[in-house]
Formats: sequence, structure tokens, C-alpha cells
Amino acid sequence: MKRREVLIAGPAALTGALSLGFPAVHAQSLQVVKFGQSASLTGGQAAYGKDVRDGIAAAFAAASRVDAGKNGVRYELLSLDDGGTRERCLQNVKSLVDAGVAGIVGLTSGAAAEAALPMIEDAQIVMLGTATGNMGIRAANHSSPYHVRAGYDEEYRRMVSYINAFGVERVGYVSLSDTSPANSQAMSNALTSVGVKVTTAVKLDRNAKDFNAESEELVKANLGCILFTTNEGPFTQIVRKTSALGYRGLYFSSSFAGQSAIDAMASMGQSVIVASVVPRPTQVGLPVVKRCQDCLAALGTGTRLGFTSIEGFIAGQVAVEAARNAAKGGTAVTRGRFREVLASTRTDLGGYKVDFVGSRNGSRFVDVIAVDRSGRLIG
Repeated sequence: MKRREVLIAGPAALTGALSLGFPAVHAQSLQVVKFGQSASLTGGQAAYGKDVRDGIAAAFAAASRVDAGKNGVRYELLSLDDGGTRERCLQNVKSLVDAGVAGIVGLTSGAAAEAALPMIEDAQIVMLGTATGNMGIRAANHSSPYHVRAGYDEEYRRMVSYINAFGVERVGYVSLSDTSPANSQAMSNALTSVGVKVTTAVKLDRNAKDFNAESEELVKANLGCILFTTNEGPFTQIVRKTSALGYRGLYFSSSFAGQSAIDAMASMGQSVIVASVVPRPTQVGLPVVKRCQDCLAALGTGTRLGFTSIEGFIAGQVAVEAARNAAKGGTAVTRGRFREVLASTRTDLGGYKVDFVGSRNGSRFVDVIAVDRSGRLIG
């Protein structure tokens, strides 16, 4: 059967939502567990947002093929486009909460997720698998976020260990102006741990079209490396411009730039060092990677296996596992029931472990990878 992809015809607030799931079989006997997502499906983060969405949808569709007939449960993703803007994400989250989804999964903007947290906490709804390491949503006082990936603090520590090994002393840090100050503090802490301070810090508008002034500032600072925590658009443009201006230092990117940034570097013939919080797409011997590859192919959207789609797939698999366990015995998967079961979830997805027992930070896995000029993962 082909996947189901229709525009929701229900509540006005969800007009334009994309419903991704498995075709209804004996719909009257099925329990449909709906999750909501706000993602950057257009704008400067569109490739990232679509990869996360399709990774989640692939996990849901594959699980629905099995569970619709076996357990009487089907999983649906109601995905709304926020264009990478905070305001639209807030509107979308409110619409999804009001529509009664069991959980929010796979938000693609850390800044927007942080802004939406008061609303999410008030609704007592889980925010699962936000596709960012944003430190502002990882404070201990928050009860709704459940993270299936490591935070930027873990990424920065690994990246900085490489910087220290290379003996770099002059460091540039490029981040987004709308993100949490906790991110910059995490970077400062990581650098301080190896006796290095940021030489030049540049903050950007994630949706800006021109980064020439920022690129010139970075080149003039005579840096040994530039660290990025941005979406792919600014990262690619600044690398292209600084390289053209004669910069010959190292480029480091957090996981936020995603698979599309690696593809862009390959097209430019530019090497880069990136942090990853999921297994490498080349590790098809790992069950979680092979399963993601197969499920994406079955989904039929043309989304290829990559770091970002794997991250979405992992979030989708965790949502499915918790919902499946919550629905045992025909139990209705309410928000409270889903949260209760999720908090006791400990699972190995086949080469990637997630453990929420005693912590809402399910994984601390970070890999730092050197990518050569042709896009090959070489280290």
C-alpha cells in the first residue's frame, strides 16, 4: 500500500496541516494516535525540516503497517509549516495542542521550541525529539521536553577537544541572534575547559539573505577556526565568502546545519568538521540505519538517508514505542498516559540507545566527523 498524504479537513486551526500515516484499515476498529509537528518546510531551513518530518513519517508509516492489523493502532503525524520563524511555530503549536494531539514531536527550531515551552508546559503535553541541541529547552525545571539526542553542551565539548588537539588559539563563534544565551554559555564553558576564549563572536539572523559583512569580520580576525551553530543557509554562504576572501582555517559545524550542509560543502569542494548526534548514514550495518533507509524508501517522498532524516526517524521510533506500550490492552493513549509510559522508556533501536528512566535526556551520543572535499566521511 502507498502511504497516506492528505490535507486535514478537520478543525479550521489545522487547515493546511499535512497528515502522514498509514491508510486506514477497518478504521472504525483502529485507535489513531496523532502527534503534532511544527517544522520549517519552507524558507532557509526547508531541507532540514523536510528531512526531519519525513524521518518521523517513515517510522510512523512502517509501524502502522504492523500495528494496524496486529494491535489495532495507527500513528499519524500532523505537520504544519512554520517557515523557520518563531511566531508561526507558536501559532502552530497552539493549533496542535488545541486539536488534541497526544504529543508534540520533531520541532525543528530550538528558539521557537523554547518560546513555546510555557504553552506546552501549561498544556501538560510532551515535547519529544526536538531536532536541536538548544540548551534553553534542557533546563532541569522543564518537565515537558524529552530529548532523544545530545545537547549542544555535549557537541561543543567534543568539537573543542579537536580544536585543542590542533593547537588552535584564535577561535570565531557564529550563532543565531534569536537562540538561547545558554548556547553561547555552553560554548564558552567548553572552550574555557581547554584554556581558549572566543576571539570573535558573530550573531546572525537565520533568515537573512546577505552575510558579507559578517564574513569580512571573521576573515579580518585572523582566526584558526570558525565554529558554527546555525542552519545550513548562513553556514554555506559564510564558508563560501570567507574562503573566497582568503580564509584558510578550519570550519566546524554543530549538528544543526544538517545533511544539506555536508552536501553543500561537497558541491563547493570544501572540507569541514561536523558534529553528529546520530549514527552515520554510511553505517548501514547498524539495524537502525538500515531500517531508516528501508522505511524512507517505502515512504516514497524521495528523501534520502542522511544525518537529519535519521534523527527524525529515531524520534519517530521512540514516539511509536511509547505509544504502542501505552495502548496495550486497548488503553486510550491520552497525553497523560503517553507521558507516563515515555518516562519509563529504555530502548535500543539497533545501534542507538535511548533511556528516559530517571532523566529526560535520552542520549549523550556525539560523533565528530571530518568530511573531505568530495563529501566523504573520512574520520
